[in-house]
Amino acid sequence: MTVPTRVPNTTGNKVPPTVDKERPPSRTRTQAIGLLVGGIGFVALLVIPTGLSGPQQRLAAILILAVAFWITEALPLAVTSLLAIGLAATLGIADSPDGGNGSDLVFSSFSSSVIFLLIGGFLFAKAINVHGLDARFALRVLTLPGVAKSSYRVIVAFGFIALVISAFVSNSATATMLLPIGLGLIRTLNPIMSPGDTDSSGPRQTRFATALMLMIAYAAAVGGLLTPIGSPANLVGIGYIEKLTGSSIGFLQWTAATAPIVAIMFVILCVVIISMNRPECRALPDLDYLRHERAQLGRLSTGERSTLFAFCLVCAGWLTPSVVSLTFGVDSSIATFVAGHLDDGAVAVIAATLLFVLPGSKPGARVLNWEQAVRIDWGVIVLVGAGIVLGGLLSSTGLADLVGETLSQNLGFPSLFVITLFAVAMAILLSETTSNTAAVAIVVPIVVPIAMAAGINPVIPAVASVFGGSFGFMLPIAQIPNAIVYGSGFVPIKRMLRTGSVFDLVGCILIALGVVLWLPHLGLG
Repeated sequence: MTVPTRVPNTTGNKVPPTVDKERPPSRTRTQAIGLLVGGIGFVALLVIPTGLSGPQQRLAAILILAVAFWITEALPLAVTSLLAIGLAATLGIADSPDGGNGSDLVFSSFSSSVIFLLIGGFLFAKAINVHGLDARFALRVLTLPGVAKSSYRVIVAFGFIALVISAFVSNSATATMLLPIGLGLIRTLNPIMSPGDTDSSGPRQTRFATALMLMIAYAAAVGGLLTPIGSPANLVGIGYIEKLTGSSIGFLQWTAATAPIVAIMFVILCVVIISMNRPECRALPDLDYLRHERAQLGRLSTGERSTLFAFCLVCAGWLTPSVVSLTFGVDSSIATFVAGHLDDGAVAVIAATLLFVLPGSKPGARVLNWEQAVRIDWGVIVLVGAGIVLGGLLSSTGLADLVGETLSQNLGFPSLFVITLFAVAMAILLSETTSNTAAVAIVVPIVVPIAMAAGINPVIPAVASVFGGSFGFMLPIAQIPNAIVYGSGFVPIKRMLRTGSVFDLVGCILIALGVVLWLPHLGLG
Protein backbone atom coordinates (compact mmCIF):
# COMPACT_ATOMS: atom_id res chain seq x y z
CA MET A 1 0.00 0.00 0.00
CA THR A 2 1.22 3.52 -0.66
CA VAL A 3 2.02 5.56 2.43
CA PRO A 4 0.66 9.10 2.22
CA THR A 5 3.05 11.96 2.94
CA ARG A 6 0.23 14.11 4.23
CA VAL A 7 -3.36 13.49 5.26
CA PRO A 8 -5.98 15.98 4.04
CA ASN A 9 -6.47 18.41 6.89
CA THR A 10 -10.17 18.92 7.43
CA THR A 11 -9.72 20.92 10.61
CA GLY A 12 -8.00 23.88 8.98
CA ASN A 13 -4.91 23.36 11.14
CA LYS A 14 -1.42 23.45 9.77
CA VAL A 15 0.07 19.99 9.91
CA PRO A 16 3.83 19.56 9.59
CA PRO A 17 4.90 17.52 6.58
CA THR A 18 6.58 14.20 7.12
CA VAL A 19 10.35 14.51 7.24
CA ASP A 20 11.94 12.90 4.19
CA LYS A 21 14.40 10.80 6.14
CA GLU A 22 11.51 9.22 8.07
CA ARG A 23 9.56 8.07 5.04
CA PRO A 24 9.67 4.39 4.17
CA PRO A 25 11.84 3.64 1.12
CA SER A 26 10.20 3.59 -2.27
CA ARG A 27 8.51 0.30 -3.05
CA THR A 28 9.29 0.45 -6.76
CA ARG A 29 12.32 -1.82 -6.39
CA THR A 30 10.40 -4.15 -4.07
CA GLN A 31 7.58 -4.41 -6.58
CA ALA A 32 10.03 -5.23 -9.39
CA ILE A 33 11.62 -7.94 -7.23
CA GLY A 34 8.16 -9.31 -6.46
CA LEU A 35 7.26 -9.51 -10.14
CA LEU A 36 10.55 -11.28 -10.89
CA VAL A 37 10.43 -13.73 -7.98
CA GLY A 38 6.74 -14.50 -8.46
CA GLY A 39 7.10 -15.00 -12.22
CA ILE A 40 10.20 -17.18 -11.98
CA GLY A 41 8.72 -19.21 -9.12
CA PHE A 42 5.49 -19.75 -11.05
CA VAL A 43 7.23 -20.99 -14.21
CA ALA A 44 9.74 -23.09 -12.27
CA LEU A 45 7.08 -24.94 -10.32
CA LEU A 46 5.13 -25.63 -13.49
CA VAL A 47 8.05 -27.29 -15.33
CA ILE A 48 10.36 -28.75 -12.64
CA PRO A 49 9.45 -32.25 -11.36
CA THR A 50 8.49 -32.09 -7.69
CA GLY A 51 6.79 -35.37 -6.90
CA LEU A 52 3.46 -33.60 -6.43
CA SER A 53 0.37 -34.55 -8.39
CA GLY A 54 -0.48 -32.39 -11.40
CA PRO A 55 -3.19 -30.29 -9.68
CA GLN A 56 -1.04 -29.90 -6.56
CA GLN A 57 1.97 -28.71 -8.53
CA ARG A 58 -0.03 -26.22 -10.58
CA LEU A 59 -1.73 -24.90 -7.44
CA ALA A 60 1.65 -24.53 -5.72
CA ALA A 61 2.86 -22.49 -8.70
CA ILE A 62 -0.14 -20.16 -8.43
CA LEU A 63 0.39 -19.79 -4.68
CA ILE A 64 4.06 -18.86 -5.14
CA LEU A 65 3.06 -16.18 -7.63
CA ALA A 66 0.18 -14.88 -5.53
CA VAL A 67 2.12 -14.77 -2.25
CA ALA A 68 5.10 -13.01 -3.87
CA PHE A 69 2.81 -10.45 -5.50
CA TRP A 70 0.76 -9.93 -2.33
CA ILE A 71 3.76 -9.45 -0.05
CA THR A 72 5.58 -7.05 -2.38
CA GLU A 73 2.39 -5.52 -3.83
CA ALA A 74 3.89 -6.05 -7.27
CA LEU A 75 0.32 -5.62 -8.51
CA PRO A 76 -2.67 -4.19 -6.64
CA LEU A 77 -3.93 -6.82 -4.21
CA ALA A 78 -7.27 -7.18 -5.99
CA VAL A 79 -5.54 -7.57 -9.38
CA THR A 80 -3.32 -10.33 -8.02
CA SER A 81 -6.43 -12.00 -6.63
CA LEU A 82 -8.18 -11.91 -10.00
CA LEU A 83 -5.04 -13.28 -11.67
CA ALA A 84 -4.84 -16.18 -9.21
CA ILE A 85 -8.51 -17.07 -9.73
CA GLY A 86 -8.15 -16.90 -13.51
CA LEU A 87 -5.05 -19.10 -13.47
CA ALA A 88 -6.76 -21.63 -11.20
CA ALA A 89 -9.62 -21.93 -13.67
CA THR A 90 -7.39 -21.95 -16.76
CA LEU A 91 -4.93 -24.56 -15.50
CA GLY A 92 -7.72 -27.00 -14.65
CA ILE A 93 -6.83 -27.45 -10.98
CA ALA A 94 -10.42 -28.25 -10.02
CA ASP A 95 -11.23 -30.42 -13.07
CA SER A 96 -12.90 -33.66 -12.01
CA PRO A 97 -11.52 -37.02 -13.22
CA ASP A 98 -14.68 -37.67 -15.23
CA GLY A 99 -14.08 -34.57 -17.34
CA GLY A 100 -16.22 -32.11 -15.40
CA ASN A 101 -15.60 -28.40 -15.85
CA GLY A 102 -13.44 -27.20 -12.96
CA SER A 103 -13.87 -23.54 -13.87
CA ASP A 104 -17.42 -23.61 -12.55
CA LEU A 105 -16.16 -25.04 -9.26
CA VAL A 106 -13.53 -22.32 -8.97
CA PHE A 107 -15.89 -19.43 -9.63
CA SER A 108 -18.68 -20.91 -7.50
CA SER A 109 -16.69 -19.98 -4.40
CA PHE A 110 -17.86 -16.41 -4.98
CA SER A 111 -21.32 -17.56 -3.96
CA SER A 112 -20.02 -17.92 -0.40
CA SER A 113 -22.12 -16.28 2.31
CA VAL A 114 -18.98 -14.49 3.51
CA ILE A 115 -18.89 -12.42 0.30
CA PHE A 116 -22.43 -11.15 0.78
CA LEU A 117 -21.84 -10.52 4.48
CA LEU A 118 -18.88 -8.34 3.51
CA ILE A 119 -20.90 -6.42 0.90
CA GLY A 120 -23.70 -5.75 3.39
CA GLY A 121 -21.21 -4.67 6.06
CA PHE A 122 -19.52 -2.25 3.66
CA LEU A 123 -22.85 -0.70 2.71
CA PHE A 124 -23.74 -0.10 6.35
CA ALA A 125 -20.28 1.35 7.00
CA LYS A 126 -20.80 3.74 4.09
CA ALA A 127 -24.20 4.86 5.43
CA ILE A 128 -22.83 5.39 8.95
CA ASN A 129 -20.02 7.52 7.54
CA VAL A 130 -22.16 9.49 5.07
CA HIS A 131 -24.62 10.58 7.76
CA GLY A 132 -22.00 11.31 10.44
CA LEU A 133 -23.09 8.76 13.03
CA ASP A 134 -19.45 7.82 13.61
CA ALA A 135 -18.41 11.40 14.47
CA ARG A 136 -21.48 11.83 16.70
CA PHE A 137 -20.58 8.71 18.65
CA ALA A 138 -16.94 9.82 18.99
CA LEU A 139 -17.81 13.25 20.38
CA ARG A 140 -20.44 11.78 22.71
CA VAL A 141 -17.82 9.61 24.40
CA LEU A 142 -15.20 12.35 24.52
CA THR A 143 -17.57 14.75 26.28
CA LEU A 144 -18.35 12.33 29.09
CA PRO A 145 -17.61 13.91 32.50
CA GLY A 146 -13.94 13.81 33.40
CA VAL A 147 -12.57 12.50 30.11
CA ALA A 148 -11.06 15.80 28.95
CA LYS A 149 -9.51 16.48 32.37
CA SER A 150 -6.48 14.29 31.69
CA SER A 151 -4.32 13.70 28.62
CA TYR A 152 -4.18 10.02 29.58
CA ARG A 153 -7.98 9.81 29.62
CA VAL A 154 -8.23 11.57 26.25
CA ILE A 155 -5.86 9.01 24.71
CA VAL A 156 -7.71 6.08 26.30
CA ALA A 157 -11.10 7.52 25.26
CA PHE A 158 -9.94 7.88 21.68
CA GLY A 159 -8.77 4.28 21.77
CA PHE A 160 -12.10 3.08 23.14
CA ILE A 161 -13.98 4.97 20.44
CA ALA A 162 -11.79 3.52 17.71
CA LEU A 163 -12.18 0.04 19.17
CA VAL A 164 -16.00 0.13 19.30
CA ILE A 165 -16.51 1.78 15.91
CA SER A 166 -14.09 -0.52 14.11
CA ALA A 167 -16.07 -3.53 15.35
CA PHE A 168 -18.70 -2.53 12.76
CA VAL A 169 -16.87 -0.15 10.39
CA SER A 170 -13.63 -0.83 8.52
CA ASN A 171 -10.39 -0.04 10.34
CA SER A 172 -9.32 2.45 7.68
CA ALA A 173 -12.68 4.28 7.77
CA THR A 174 -12.47 4.45 11.57
CA ALA A 175 -8.98 5.94 11.50
CA THR A 176 -9.94 8.39 8.76
CA MET A 177 -13.00 9.55 10.72
CA LEU A 178 -11.14 10.05 14.00
CA LEU A 179 -8.07 11.73 12.48
CA PRO A 180 -9.55 15.25 12.02
CA ILE A 181 -10.88 15.25 15.59
CA GLY A 182 -7.48 14.08 16.82
CA LEU A 183 -5.68 16.79 14.87
CA GLY A 184 -7.98 19.40 16.36
CA LEU A 185 -7.20 18.14 19.86
CA ILE A 186 -3.48 18.17 19.15
CA ARG A 187 -3.69 21.79 18.01
CA THR A 188 -5.66 22.66 21.15
CA LEU A 189 -3.47 20.79 23.63
CA ASN A 190 0.01 21.17 22.16
CA PRO A 191 0.48 24.69 23.65
CA ILE A 192 0.02 22.98 27.03
CA MET A 193 2.32 20.10 26.12
CA SER A 194 4.94 22.42 24.62
CA PRO A 195 4.50 25.89 26.18
CA GLY A 196 7.75 27.27 24.74
CA ASP A 197 6.94 26.31 21.16
CA THR A 198 6.46 29.38 18.96
CA ASP A 199 6.92 27.69 15.59
CA SER A 200 4.36 29.25 13.23
CA SER A 201 4.42 26.26 10.88
CA GLY A 202 2.10 24.34 13.20
CA PRO A 203 2.19 22.05 16.25
CA ARG A 204 5.36 20.05 16.67
CA GLN A 205 5.75 16.35 17.31
CA THR A 206 4.99 16.04 21.01
CA ARG A 207 4.78 12.71 22.76
CA PHE A 208 1.08 13.38 23.37
CA ALA A 209 0.48 13.84 19.64
CA THR A 210 2.37 10.63 18.84
CA ALA A 211 0.47 8.65 21.49
CA LEU A 212 -2.90 9.93 20.27
CA MET A 213 -2.16 9.12 16.63
CA LEU A 214 -0.82 5.64 17.45
CA MET A 215 -3.86 4.94 19.64
CA ILE A 216 -6.21 5.75 16.77
CA ALA A 217 -4.45 3.31 14.44
CA TYR A 218 -3.76 0.47 16.86
CA ALA A 219 -7.13 0.49 18.65
CA ALA A 220 -8.93 0.44 15.30
CA ALA A 221 -7.06 -2.75 14.40
CA VAL A 222 -7.75 -4.37 17.79
CA GLY A 223 -11.44 -3.44 17.67
CA GLY A 224 -11.75 -4.99 14.23
CA LEU A 225 -11.35 -8.39 15.89
CA LEU A 226 -14.51 -8.00 17.98
CA THR A 227 -17.09 -9.01 15.34
CA PRO A 228 -16.90 -11.05 12.12
CA ILE A 229 -17.60 -7.92 10.07
CA GLY A 230 -15.00 -5.84 11.89
CA SER A 231 -12.27 -6.80 9.45
CA PRO A 232 -12.21 -8.62 6.09
CA ALA A 233 -9.49 -10.83 7.58
CA ASN A 234 -12.04 -12.17 10.07
CA LEU A 235 -14.40 -13.17 7.27
CA VAL A 236 -11.60 -14.80 5.29
CA GLY A 237 -10.52 -16.74 8.37
CA ILE A 238 -14.07 -17.83 9.20
CA GLY A 239 -14.58 -18.91 5.60
CA TYR A 240 -11.39 -20.98 5.68
CA ILE A 241 -12.25 -22.54 9.04
CA GLU A 242 -15.71 -23.56 7.83
CA LYS A 243 -14.35 -25.00 4.57
CA LEU A 244 -11.29 -26.77 6.01
CA THR A 245 -12.66 -28.03 9.34
CA GLY A 246 -16.44 -28.08 8.91
CA SER A 247 -16.83 -25.97 12.06
CA SER A 248 -19.28 -23.10 11.73
CA ILE A 249 -18.72 -19.96 13.84
CA GLY A 250 -21.75 -17.70 14.29
CA PHE A 251 -21.77 -13.96 14.84
CA LEU A 252 -22.45 -14.14 18.58
CA GLN A 253 -20.08 -17.06 19.09
CA TRP A 254 -17.23 -15.17 17.43
CA THR A 255 -17.92 -12.07 19.53
CA ALA A 256 -18.03 -14.14 22.72
CA ALA A 257 -14.71 -15.73 21.76
CA THR A 258 -13.00 -12.42 21.04
CA ALA A 259 -14.48 -10.05 23.65
CA PRO A 260 -12.37 -11.08 26.70
CA ILE A 261 -9.18 -11.21 24.65
CA VAL A 262 -9.88 -7.87 23.00
CA ALA A 263 -10.64 -6.29 26.40
CA ILE A 264 -7.34 -7.46 27.89
CA MET A 265 -5.53 -6.51 24.70
CA PHE A 266 -6.94 -2.99 24.85
CA VAL A 267 -5.78 -2.52 28.46
CA ILE A 268 -2.29 -3.66 27.50
CA LEU A 269 -2.37 -1.39 24.44
CA CYS A 270 -3.15 1.64 26.62
CA VAL A 271 -0.30 0.78 28.99
CA VAL A 272 2.19 0.23 26.16
CA ILE A 273 1.34 3.39 24.21
CA ILE A 274 1.17 5.74 27.21
CA SER A 275 4.25 4.33 28.94
CA MET A 276 6.37 4.45 25.78
CA ASN A 277 5.03 7.84 24.63
CA ARG A 278 4.27 9.50 27.96
CA PRO A 279 2.50 12.87 27.40
CA GLU A 280 4.40 15.94 28.50
CA CYS A 281 1.51 17.05 30.72
CA ARG A 282 -1.07 14.81 32.38
CA ALA A 283 -3.59 17.24 33.95
CA LEU A 284 -5.55 19.41 31.49
CA PRO A 285 -7.62 22.58 31.92
CA ASP A 286 -11.32 22.61 31.09
CA LEU A 287 -11.83 22.39 27.30
CA ASP A 288 -14.75 23.87 25.40
CA TYR A 289 -13.57 22.53 22.04
CA LEU A 290 -15.24 19.13 22.26
CA ARG A 291 -18.53 20.44 23.63
CA HIS A 292 -18.65 23.01 20.83
CA GLU A 293 -18.06 20.37 18.18
CA ARG A 294 -20.79 18.17 19.64
CA ALA A 295 -23.24 21.08 19.86
CA GLN A 296 -22.67 21.80 16.18
CA LEU A 297 -24.05 18.35 15.30
CA GLY A 298 -27.52 19.21 16.60
CA ARG A 299 -30.28 16.60 16.83
CA LEU A 300 -30.33 13.29 14.98
CA SER A 301 -31.17 13.84 11.34
CA THR A 302 -33.71 11.74 9.45
CA GLY A 303 -30.86 9.95 7.68
CA GLU A 304 -29.18 9.10 10.98
CA ARG A 305 -32.41 7.73 12.46
CA SER A 306 -33.04 5.62 9.37
CA THR A 307 -29.50 4.28 9.44
CA LEU A 308 -29.80 3.38 13.12
CA PHE A 309 -33.11 1.62 12.47
CA ALA A 310 -31.68 -0.50 9.65
CA PHE A 311 -28.53 -1.20 11.64
CA CYS A 312 -30.53 -2.42 14.64
CA LEU A 313 -32.48 -4.75 12.34
CA VAL A 314 -29.35 -6.28 10.83
CA CYS A 315 -27.79 -6.75 14.27
CA ALA A 316 -30.98 -8.45 15.46
CA GLY A 317 -30.85 -10.75 12.44
CA TRP A 318 -27.22 -11.65 13.09
CA LEU A 319 -27.79 -12.34 16.76
CA THR A 320 -31.07 -14.28 16.51
CA PRO A 321 -29.62 -17.72 15.50
CA SER A 322 -27.14 -17.67 18.38
CA VAL A 323 -29.77 -16.51 20.88
CA VAL A 324 -32.21 -19.21 19.74
CA SER A 325 -29.48 -21.86 19.98
CA LEU A 326 -28.57 -20.77 23.50
CA THR A 327 -32.23 -20.70 24.53
CA PHE A 328 -33.56 -23.93 22.99
CA GLY A 329 -30.36 -25.89 22.39
CA VAL A 330 -28.14 -26.19 19.34
CA ASP A 331 -29.78 -29.42 18.15
CA SER A 332 -33.39 -28.30 18.63
CA SER A 333 -35.66 -28.14 15.59
CA ILE A 334 -36.29 -24.41 15.98
CA ALA A 335 -32.57 -23.66 16.24
CA THR A 336 -31.89 -25.72 13.13
CA PHE A 337 -34.66 -23.97 11.22
CA VAL A 338 -33.54 -20.47 12.23
CA ALA A 339 -29.88 -21.20 11.50
CA GLY A 340 -30.80 -22.54 8.08
CA HIS A 341 -32.89 -19.51 7.10
CA LEU A 342 -31.17 -16.58 8.80
CA ASP A 343 -27.78 -16.83 7.13
CA ASP A 344 -25.49 -13.92 8.09
CA GLY A 345 -24.84 -12.97 4.46
CA ALA A 346 -28.50 -13.07 3.52
CA VAL A 347 -29.46 -10.96 6.55
CA ALA A 348 -26.76 -8.42 5.66
CA VAL A 349 -27.82 -7.85 2.06
CA ILE A 350 -31.55 -7.85 2.81
CA ALA A 351 -31.12 -5.30 5.60
CA ALA A 352 -28.74 -3.27 3.44
CA THR A 353 -31.45 -2.84 0.81
CA LEU A 354 -33.40 -0.85 3.41
CA LEU A 355 -30.72 1.81 3.12
CA PHE A 356 -31.99 2.47 -0.42
CA VAL A 357 -35.63 2.62 0.76
CA LEU A 358 -35.61 4.50 4.06
CA PRO A 359 -35.67 8.31 3.92
CA GLY A 360 -32.46 10.30 4.08
CA SER A 361 -31.80 13.74 5.50
CA LYS A 362 -32.74 15.70 2.38
CA PRO A 363 -36.30 15.83 0.99
CA GLY A 364 -36.86 12.96 -1.42
CA ALA A 365 -33.44 11.44 -0.71
CA ARG A 366 -32.73 7.96 0.64
CA VAL A 367 -30.16 6.91 3.22
CA LEU A 368 -27.86 5.75 0.41
CA ASN A 369 -27.92 6.16 -3.35
CA TRP A 370 -26.11 3.95 -5.81
CA GLU A 371 -23.44 6.54 -6.56
CA GLN A 372 -22.42 6.36 -2.89
CA ALA A 373 -22.80 2.59 -2.68
CA VAL A 374 -20.43 1.86 -5.55
CA ARG A 375 -17.65 3.60 -3.64
CA ILE A 376 -17.29 0.71 -1.17
CA ASP A 377 -14.03 -1.23 -1.41
CA TRP A 378 -14.86 -3.80 -4.08
CA GLY A 379 -11.16 -4.70 -4.27
CA VAL A 380 -11.31 -6.16 -0.76
CA ILE A 381 -14.31 -8.24 -1.79
CA VAL A 382 -12.31 -9.67 -4.70
CA LEU A 383 -9.41 -10.38 -2.33
CA VAL A 384 -11.73 -12.21 0.08
CA GLY A 385 -13.16 -14.25 -2.79
CA ALA A 386 -9.69 -15.23 -3.97
CA GLY A 387 -8.80 -16.32 -0.45
CA ILE A 388 -11.83 -18.59 -0.31
CA VAL A 389 -11.06 -20.02 -3.77
CA LEU A 390 -7.43 -20.81 -2.98
CA GLY A 391 -8.29 -22.15 0.46
CA GLY A 392 -10.83 -24.54 -1.03
CA LEU A 393 -8.37 -25.72 -3.68
CA LEU A 394 -5.67 -26.31 -1.08
CA SER A 395 -8.06 -28.66 0.67
CA SER A 396 -9.59 -30.38 -2.39
CA THR A 397 -6.23 -31.10 -4.04
CA GLY A 398 -4.69 -32.42 -0.83
CA LEU A 399 -1.84 -29.89 -0.96
CA ALA A 400 -2.73 -28.39 2.42
CA ASP A 401 -2.67 -31.84 4.07
CA LEU A 402 0.68 -32.59 2.47
CA VAL A 403 2.21 -29.31 3.66
CA GLY A 404 0.80 -29.80 7.14
CA GLU A 405 2.07 -33.34 7.49
CA THR A 406 5.53 -32.35 6.24
CA LEU A 407 5.82 -29.41 8.64
CA SER A 408 4.48 -31.46 11.53
CA GLN A 409 7.00 -34.26 10.92
CA ASN A 410 9.97 -31.94 10.48
CA LEU A 411 9.18 -29.41 13.21
CA GLY A 412 7.65 -31.83 15.69
CA PHE A 413 5.19 -29.53 17.43
CA PRO A 414 4.64 -31.03 20.88
CA SER A 415 1.54 -29.23 22.12
CA LEU A 416 -1.52 -27.17 21.28
CA PHE A 417 0.05 -24.03 22.76
CA VAL A 418 3.23 -24.33 20.69
CA ILE A 419 1.30 -24.86 17.46
CA THR A 420 -0.97 -21.91 18.31
CA LEU A 421 2.00 -19.68 19.17
CA PHE A 422 3.66 -20.63 15.89
CA ALA A 423 0.47 -19.78 13.98
CA VAL A 424 0.14 -16.35 15.65
CA ALA A 425 3.81 -15.46 15.18
CA MET A 426 3.76 -16.40 11.50
CA ALA A 427 0.56 -14.38 10.90
CA ILE A 428 1.97 -11.31 12.67
CA LEU A 429 5.23 -11.44 10.73
CA LEU A 430 3.38 -11.72 7.42
CA SER A 431 1.00 -8.91 8.34
CA GLU A 432 3.97 -6.54 8.69
CA THR A 433 4.68 -6.77 4.98
CA THR A 434 1.35 -7.71 3.44
CA SER A 435 -2.34 -7.06 4.05
CA ASN A 436 -4.07 -8.62 7.05
CA THR A 437 -6.38 -10.50 4.73
CA ALA A 438 -3.51 -11.94 2.71
CA ALA A 439 -1.70 -12.96 5.92
CA VAL A 440 -4.74 -14.90 7.10
CA ALA A 441 -5.22 -16.40 3.64
CA ILE A 442 -1.65 -17.71 3.73
CA VAL A 443 -1.42 -18.95 7.33
CA VAL A 444 -4.76 -20.60 8.09
CA PRO A 445 -4.59 -23.23 5.30
CA ILE A 446 -1.11 -24.17 6.53
CA VAL A 447 -1.91 -24.32 10.24
CA VAL A 448 -5.12 -26.37 9.98
CA PRO A 449 -3.48 -29.51 8.48
CA ILE A 450 -0.53 -29.16 10.90
CA ALA A 451 -2.95 -29.34 13.82
CA MET A 452 -4.87 -32.22 12.25
CA ALA A 453 -1.68 -34.19 11.65
CA ALA A 454 -0.74 -33.67 15.31
CA GLY A 455 -4.17 -34.90 16.44
CA ILE A 456 -5.20 -31.47 17.73
CA ASN A 457 -8.46 -29.62 17.09
CA PRO A 458 -7.49 -27.18 14.30
CA VAL A 459 -10.09 -24.51 15.17
CA ILE A 460 -8.02 -23.03 18.02
CA PRO A 461 -4.78 -22.36 16.07
CA ALA A 462 -6.85 -21.27 13.05
CA VAL A 463 -8.73 -18.64 15.09
CA ALA A 464 -5.42 -17.56 16.63
CA SER A 465 -4.03 -17.08 13.10
CA VAL A 466 -6.91 -14.74 12.29
CA PHE A 467 -6.14 -12.73 15.42
CA GLY A 468 -2.45 -12.56 14.53
CA GLY A 469 -3.26 -11.47 11.01
CA SER A 470 -4.90 -8.32 12.37
CA PHE A 471 -1.69 -7.32 14.11
CA GLY A 472 1.30 -5.73 12.41
CA PHE A 473 1.99 -2.42 14.13
CA MET A 474 5.66 -1.76 13.41
CA LEU A 475 5.56 -0.19 9.95
CA PRO A 476 3.37 2.32 8.11
CA ILE A 477 2.95 -0.18 5.27
CA ALA A 478 1.64 -2.90 7.59
CA GLN A 479 -1.91 -1.54 7.86
CA ILE A 480 -3.87 1.30 6.31
CA PRO A 481 -4.57 2.95 9.72
CA ASN A 482 -0.82 2.94 10.37
CA ALA A 483 -0.24 4.75 7.07
CA ILE A 484 -3.03 7.24 7.79
CA VAL A 485 -1.63 8.38 11.14
CA TYR A 486 1.97 8.27 9.91
CA GLY A 487 0.99 10.67 7.16
CA SER A 488 -0.20 13.20 9.74
CA GLY A 489 3.42 14.10 10.46
CA PHE A 490 3.08 13.48 14.20
CA VAL A 491 4.42 9.90 14.31
CA PRO A 492 8.20 9.50 13.96
CA ILE A 493 9.01 6.19 12.31
CA LYS A 494 11.31 5.19 15.20
CA ARG A 495 8.49 5.59 17.71
CA MET A 496 6.14 3.50 15.57
CA LEU A 497 8.80 0.79 15.24
CA ARG A 498 9.55 0.73 18.96
CA THR A 499 5.96 0.89 20.19
CA GLY A 500 4.65 -1.48 17.52
CA SER A 501 7.32 -4.12 18.09
CA VAL A 502 6.56 -4.25 21.83
CA PHE A 503 2.83 -4.56 21.24
CA ASP A 504 3.37 -7.20 18.54
CA LEU A 505 5.43 -9.29 20.94
CA VAL A 506 3.06 -8.93 23.90
CA GLY A 507 0.05 -9.49 21.63
CA CYS A 508 1.54 -12.68 20.20
CA ILE A 509 1.81 -14.26 23.64
CA LEU A 510 -1.57 -12.91 24.79
CA ILE A 511 -3.40 -14.24 21.72
CA ALA A 512 -1.88 -17.71 22.04
CA LEU A 513 -2.67 -17.96 25.76
CA GLY A 514 -6.11 -16.40 25.46
CA VAL A 515 -7.29 -18.57 22.60
CA VAL A 516 -5.98 -21.80 24.12
CA LEU A 517 -7.50 -21.09 27.55
CA TRP A 518 -10.81 -19.46 26.52
CA LEU A 519 -12.09 -21.03 23.29
CA PRO A 520 -12.63 -24.55 24.73
CA HIS A 521 -15.20 -23.05 27.15
CA LEU A 522 -17.25 -21.93 24.13
CA GLY A 523 -17.24 -25.34 22.47
CA LEU A 524 -14.68 -24.31 19.85
CA GLY A 525 -11.80 -26.44 21.06
